[in-house]
This record gives sequence, C-alpha cells and structure tokens, in this order.
Amino acid sequence: MECIKHIIKSLVSVKVWAYIKGYCKRNGLLTLSVIAVVSGCVLGFSLRSFNLSTQAKIYFSFPGELLMRMLKMLILPLITSSLMSGLSAMDTKASGRLGVLTITYYLWTTFIAVIVGIILVLVIHPGTGTEKDGHRGGSGPVMTSADALLDLIRNMIPSNLIEATFQQYRTDLVPIVASSLVESQANYVYVMPDHNNPQLGHPVFLEITPAPDIKYKIVPGHSSGMNVLGIVIFSATMGLLLGKMGERGAPLVNVCQCVNECVMKIINAAMWCGRSSRYFPFGIVFLVAGKILDMHDPAHLGEKLGMYFITVLAGLFVHGLILLPLFYFVITRKNPFTYIRGLLQALVIALATSSSSATLPITMKCLLENCGVDRQIARFVLPVGATINMDGTALYEAVAAIFIAQVNEYELDFGQLVTISITATAASIGAAGIPQAGLVTMVIVLTSVGLPPADITLIVAIDWVLDRFRTMINVLGDALAAGIMCHLCKKDFERRESNANSARRDTVISFGGQSVQSCALSEAPLMDYAHRCDYVYEVEGDCVTEKSGPTYNLCQV
Repeated sequence: MECIKHIIKSLVSVKVWAYIKGYCKRNGLLTLSVIAVVSGCVLGFSLRSFNLSTQAKIYFSFPGELLMRMLKMLILPLITSSLMSGLSAMDTKASGRLGVLTITYYLWTTFIAVIVGIILVLVIHPGTGTEKDGHRGGSGPVMTSADALLDLIRNMIPSNLIEATFQQYRTDLVPIVASSLVESQANYVYVMPDHNNPQLGHPVFLEITPAPDIKYKIVPGHSSGMNVLGIVIFSATMGLLLGKMGERGAPLVNVCQCVNECVMKIINAAMWCGRSSRYFPFGIVFLVAGKILDMHDPAHLGEKLGMYFITVLAGLFVHGLILLPLFYFVITRKNPFTYIRGLLQALVIALATSSSSATLPITMKCLLENCGVDRQIARFVLPVGATINMDGTALYEAVAAIFIAQVNEYELDFGQLVTISITATAASIGAAGIPQAGLVTMVIVLTSVGLPPADITLIVAIDWVLDRFRTMINVLGDALAAGIMCHLCKKDFERRESNANSARRDTVISFGGQSVQSCALSEAPLMDYAHRCDYVYEVEGDCVTEKSGPTYNLCQV
C-alpha cells in the first residue's frame, strides 16, 4: 500500500496530490461505500449461476450479517442517550415547541407522501394486465385495524421496560373449535361391488361431518424486535424531567452524554478511523450480494411487476427529490441539495441495510459533522423520526393497496381512497425501522377497505428491492426535518444559551484571601491560589460585590 502511494505521489504534482488527499479525507468512506454497493451487485449476480445451497448462502452472507448486528447493537444506547441528554439541556418551552413542530411536520410530510402515491397509482394503473398466481393459500384470521391501533397505543406505554428492549406487544388470534352437541350418525349407505361375486356387495357407511365451528379468541401476545416507540417515549420523558431537576439530575445527564459520545466513537472506529478499522465497505459488499443471491428470477419479476416497481420508484423520486427539498427551501431559504450532499453517506448505508434504525448512528454523524445541525436538535429529531416518520413506507403501502385492488378488478370509491390515505399514514407510524416492516403493516391497510390480505404475496418477491429505496426516503425525510427544526428553533436555543451564560457570570468564586466590597468588573482582584479560603462574589452590572452569609460549596454554585 505504501509503495503504491509513493508511486502515485511521484507521478502527480504537489497540488494534484494535495487535492486527492483532501478528497479522500472528506469523501473516502462515501466513495468506498458506493463502490461496495456496486461490487456487491456484480458479485451477487455473478454467483447466481452457481446455484448455491441455502447453507452456502448463509456462510457467504456472514460478513454482512455482522455489519447489521453491529449497527443494531448501537440503536438502543444511541436512542436513550440522545433523547435523555438532548432534552435535559432544553427548557420546557423550547422543548415543547420543538416537539410540536417536529411531530406536526412528520405527520404532514407522511400524508403528502400518501397523496403522491395515490395519484401516481391511479394515473399509471400498474395493476392492469397483472394476473394472480394459480395457487393461493388460505389467509387465516386477520387482525382488524382497531386491534392494530390499540397495539400501537399499548407499545407507546410498555409495561416492562426491560422487555421492551427485545420484544413488543402484539394481539394474537387463537382458534377455538366449538364442540359438536349432536352425535354423528351415518348419512348414506353405499354398496361396493364384489369382484369375486358380482351379485353380492359390501355395504359402506358414509358419514358427512359438518365443518367445525371455529372461533378466534383475542389474547395478548408478543413479537420479537425492540419496542422502539415505547423506548423513545420513556427516554423523552426522562430527559424532560432530568432538565427540570437541575443539579440533582446532572450526574445521570453526564452519564447519558458519555454514553452518547462513546457510541459515536464506536461508529467512527467501525467506519473509518484507524488503518485496521475499515470493515464497513467490506460488510456492505456481502450484505448486498447475499440479498441478490436470495432473489427470485429477475426477468420473471420484471415482466410481472415491472409497472408496479416503476410506480413506486416514481412516487419516491417525486417525494424525496422534489417535494421534501422544496419544503426545506421554502422554510429555510437555503439550498437543499447542498444540505443533502452531506447526507450521501447515510443514504448509501440506508440503501445497503434497508433499515432506518440501523442507519440512525450514521445519520447522526452526518448531521453533526457535515450539515452543522445543532446537537440538541439532532438528538431529539432523529430518534423520533426513525420511529414515526416513514414517508417512503406510507407511500409504498398506499400504492400497493390500490395495485392489489386493480389486480382483483375492485373499484375503489373516493371514500375508500380517503380511508387508505388515513390508514397508510397511521400504519406507517407503527412500522418498525427494520427491513421489510412495511409488509406487516400492509395488512392493516388492506383490511380497512376489504381487500384480501393473502394477496400480499403478489408483491413479496420484489419488496426487498423497494424496501431499500423507501428506507432512503425515510432517512432523507428525517435529516431534512432536523435541518428545518434547527432553522425554526435556533433562536430559542440561542436565547436559552445566552441566559445560561449570563447566569453563570452572576457568581464569581475565588480561592484567595482577598476580598472586595464593591468594585468595577475589570478591577476585580486576581485569585490567590496559595490560600484555600473560599469567597463568593456576585456580579451586578459592572460591579463585583462580596457575598456574605453561609458557606457555598462548588456543587451548590
């Protein structure tokens, strides 16, 4: 490596070498990530002809699995430490205004994304000419929209905080077979001929048993996966209360700040810092290649779902590259694409991992280092956005629901379209920031307008590709929201910081034996550290006055 670097340095001029070195320092990880995604696609398609076994695919994807596990490992400490330390540094008025603006903006952009998806799917009409598969399994019991909404509310208030770190509440439907009260009797008698003696026959009694009466009982259950929504609400509440506690809550706030800083250092170490810590691009190659190896026949998928794929991508393009930047420009009067340029690393990771929660540490790093977003605002807006702001998922669910209706030749009226828009917006809030979580909440949207949930199998084969693009839009929406909130709430935090600085200047501590009763601030005596006698001085305007009374220790001041 050093030899290659020396050869390149000898062939180019000093200015060119300085430019190359500066570019690699600024964008080296981004460049390697893009190369890793392309290399993973090439490697995956090249190995498809070998028809690897399932076990071989698991072994091949192991480096990518390690990368995903490493990112998911950081989600819990990052969310809790970011929210608790960020909100504890805000006053009640500033944090309340930030929270209201953030949630309102998230709901607004999600609803706009649904409207864009509905318009495009009605104009393009991708379901025309698409046929169902011949075999379709039974759908079984389907959870109603009301149960799904109640599950969302239950997960907002977890009964066990430790349990919320690895599973969440979900309503289960258990089948119960009603016992028959009437004894079964033979209904028909059939005489089977005897081949040895055709004149005789064997009577066969046929009993027609009625179908069992199956009812479904609603019971509490759980699904694996972290309850991010409950953890976010608990952490935000703790952060607000720690801010009100003042000095008594300072030790826990310091712990949260240290944890947050350690998490960011772990991210830097795993991504780029150090000569031996460049695992990120290596893991992306195998993560992408492993997914391509599991993909069905691309030619068949393109023929069957090509127009559906184009419709979803067109909606994501319009919302992510036109509407969201337009909102950012109208509110902040700044160039949105300059801002987005600093987010390219997070967008590439979102494309590779298809998980907005796993991309959260990278997005936080990009906002703080490249986009100049206030740390307190980023610590609040990003974790909340990674939980409830799923613009791409909401758009995809609206398009998929209407696509399935078109395949079934089911005409939707205006009221049903409104129902889809509202349900898709609400369902996207409950979608976890994990790969292909939209398929789970897709059932809620379909049942709200009476469509068969079993037809989700029409789009499952191509969902893993679309999941990556809609995750990019989810991450982009969170990051642009952080920039907008930083612009809207910047004065609140500057005012609070100036008040805090003036409050800190109200008291002067000296360790010397000198004292003054009243003098100008510029004439305050120098501290004599040879003596350990503590004195407290108060500043009023330009005068410093010795404070008499009880002794103060450093923690009280």
